[in-house]
Amino acid sequence: MHQLTLAEIARSLNAKDFSAEELTRTLLARIQQLDPQLNSFISVTEEQAIAQAKAADARRATGEAGALLGAPIAHKDLFCTLDVRTSCGSKILDNFKAPYDATVVAKLQAAGAVSLGKLNMDEFAMGSSNESSYYGAVKNPWNLERVPGGSSGGSAAAVAARLIPAATGTDTGGSIRQPAALTNLTGIKPTYGRVSRWGMIAYASSLDQGGPLARTAEDCALLLGGMAGFDPKDSTCVDQPVDDYLAGLNQPLAGLRIGLPKEYFGAGLDSRIADAVLAVVEELKKLGATVKDISLPNMQHAIPAYYVIAPAEASSNLSRFDGVRFGYRCENPQNLEDLYKRSRAEGFGAEVKRRIMVGAYALSAGYYDAYYLKAQKIRRLIKNDFMAAFGEVDVILGPTTPNPAWKLGEKNNDPVAQYLEDIYTITANLAGIPGLSMPAGFVDGLPVGVQLLAPYFQEGRLLNVAHQYQQATDWHKQAPAGF
Repeated sequence: MHQLTLAEIARSLNAKDFSAEELTRTLLARIQQLDPQLNSFISVTEEQAIAQAKAADARRATGEAGALLGAPIAHKDLFCTLDVRTSCGSKILDNFKAPYDATVVAKLQAAGAVSLGKLNMDEFAMGSSNESSYYGAVKNPWNLERVPGGSSGGSAAAVAARLIPAATGTDTGGSIRQPAALTNLTGIKPTYGRVSRWGMIAYASSLDQGGPLARTAEDCALLLGGMAGFDPKDSTCVDQPVDDYLAGLNQPLAGLRIGLPKEYFGAGLDSRIADAVLAVVEELKKLGATVKDISLPNMQHAIPAYYVIAPAEASSNLSRFDGVRFGYRCENPQNLEDLYKRSRAEGFGAEVKRRIMVGAYALSAGYYDAYYLKAQKIRRLIKNDFMAAFGEVDVILGPTTPNPAWKLGEKNNDPVAQYLEDIYTITANLAGIPGLSMPAGFVDGLPVGVQLLAPYFQEGRLLNVAHQYQQATDWHKQAPAGF
């Protein structure tokens, strides 16, 4: 049962091959047995999962047959979940049980999805390797000495190891797509505003977006269909109908125009990953696509712009964690100032402190115009580059990451080296466009991914291209040994 995709699970539940409760108990046993190797879960909600599975079976018994009814998933631990610890991978929220469900959690629960728990992540989603978590690093199931990517590393590792068929994640600068690439999964970051951020603990509010990680584009279409939609509780959520992502998967690719940015193939890209990307291009050409060389001239400024904007927003968002209203509080504070200082100093990890300091500096008097305002102007130029490119092509294709998964601890003393692993993903967040990563082969036994980008609200096109590619190849079917 653990080898089945979400779509296959839906068909099997419809056929009464097994019940949602049987499937849930099987996966809970796998998590108990195998997750100690991976550290992908922070909390396993066994009793709640079994109760939800029984409820799903009862709904099926009345003739209901939704695609997600009885489907087992798990949530990245920054989606607030009623009466369940929602830690954001941080000591400061280790004792926080959310008093409500995030919109994404509530929507999937209403559709009948069964949540098996909360998944490990980089602290407050700040990281590219899932090593900054208060609960310890997550291991990559393809090689337990390597990182799974971040910040949604727990989501990626759990799905790749077949502990669950799919999971929610969030993407601020590549945090769905990058771990998907490093663990042989499909992951999609929707258009900014496509998925509600209400109840999703914020890192950088103008960049964060929730989305699914799964083994196939079809499963991502299923889960995204359940997550997406307008939410009046989120002022950044766009009131636009949600496409039927499943219905569009089988559209032929004849006439599809693919853009290859020359900036993606410069220094810093592993030549073997470049070869894998070009092999994907050749396969898509066989399916009827045409290819055109394009340019994204302002991409070179993306990382400096991102690492001013994101920390600036983080320094503001994280000011609420002060030991007063909720979360960790230091012992025996001498006065209010001591309470603030020690609660935050003891509660936050090193990477979070680093970004808060960078952000506070960028927003400070005398530096706002020099850094933050300039970064926002670069952001607009990056968006303009994409809009010009999409006047010529339908999708943009390139590598998701410049390198395969690196060894645990290898880049911990060089934050900039780790930031550079996001070079191809952060532009989509700065522009707000949708992006998808899909499996594209292996380098030294480690998975690599190819990224697809499309205009606003064209998630269906990305899923269609990925699905057609997956019909013609079997990279996405490869599983890590031992799982």
